[in-house]
Amino acid sequence: MTDSRLAPLAAFAAQLRVQQVDLTERWMKSVFHAAELTESGRLTYEQLADHIPKILDEICSVLEHQDLDQVEPDIERDARLHGALRWQQGYSIDELVRELDLFRQMLTGAIVEFSEPRPSFTRRHEERARYFIDEAVSFVTLTSIREVVTERDRTIDDYTGRLERANQELLLKQRQVSELHESRMQITRSVVHDLRNFLNVFSMALQLIDRSPAKTEAALALANRQAADMKTLVDELVEYAVVLGDDNPLALEDFTLKALFDELTMACRAAIESKGLRLVTRFDDTLGEVLSNRLKLKQIALNLLTNAAKYTRAGQVELSMSAVDEDFWRLRVSDTGVGINASDRERVFKEFERAADADIPGAGLGLAIVKELCRVLEGDIRFDSQEGAGTVFEITFPLRLQAPGTRLPI
Repeated sequence: MTDSRLAPLAAFAAQLRVQQVDLTERWMKSVFHAAELTESGRLTYEQLADHIPKILDEICSVLEHQDLDQVEPDIERDARLHGALRWQQGYSIDELVRELDLFRQMLTGAIVEFSEPRPSFTRRHEERARYFIDEAVSFVTLTSIREVVTERDRTIDDYTGRLERANQELLLKQRQVSELHESRMQITRSVVHDLRNFLNVFSMALQLIDRSPAKTEAALALANRQAADMKTLVDELVEYAVVLGDDNPLALEDFTLKALFDELTMACRAAIESKGLRLVTRFDDTLGEVLSNRLKLKQIALNLLTNAAKYTRAGQVELSMSAVDEDFWRLRVSDTGVGINASDRERVFKEFERAADADIPGAGLGLAIVKELCRVLEGDIRFDSQEGAGTVFEITFPLRLQAPGTRLPI
């Protein structure tokens, strides 16, 4: 269809479509030569052209219909895509505005070129064409800027979130380092204190032998007791270091709880009864095989039984194992010992916490070891205690412990 049979603005739109490739290249040359558009020189032809040909075609539709509203959704979509891509390419808002202004100038120049050989394309038609082009390009510019701002804010939010998470992780690591430092200092203070006491008493025993040979037997007994206490301290420190440093995969095995129960009873009975205490044992015969780490379970039970015997002067220590339901079983160790003061309950599982009794040997690591092993074996530990009346520890374990990384999602 010739220009004469089309409405003037529709004829101009048809000409723009015919010249679309030439106009796009003309616009790109002006962008490349614009000194303030530094990012454009780093882009390929396809990257720079982006959605401009589509937007040009949509502006042609605006001219044909002489109505921006009909084409606005399409223009908005492509303008948003253009703005998002320019943000990714490193454009500033000023550069985006500048390249779209060059696009406007190129289209305005096309109006002049079209009108010169066509007297029927009057000044009024030029003004209408310029009006619709200005409206459309302004809309493209505003929409692209909004998209750039949105992308910028999203990026800022993302970086802010990362920074906040990094700060939280840093604070956590600082706290962990501080706690580790305090823990190591506590180890040093505790070991130095106990070692000094050991050496003082050992020195006293040697002086007693030197001054009173008749008391040699008593002095040797005192020295042997101190050596035994020092060995207990060192053994606890070594055991705690091994527990914390164990990064091997958790080894699981099937075994019967009754066999473990009998082994524990045999291992601790002599030590408990030698103090004049009674060992009470109770086993639920409905318990069969479990899947767990037998050695770590034994370590937990022995630490609790050893602690119970340490802090009990008269009465009994009780060991029991019972079923909870079809998925869990319970280990229970109780005593009639000194108990735990209400104000000390928060500290009971912390490192180097001991009852205020100078005659109790050890580093105060037994319950800290129990807590760490319970974490590994997914044991839920609870205790109840009354000062002067004894303490009860109960730990609920899964009957079938799943290895890390194989647990089914909840």
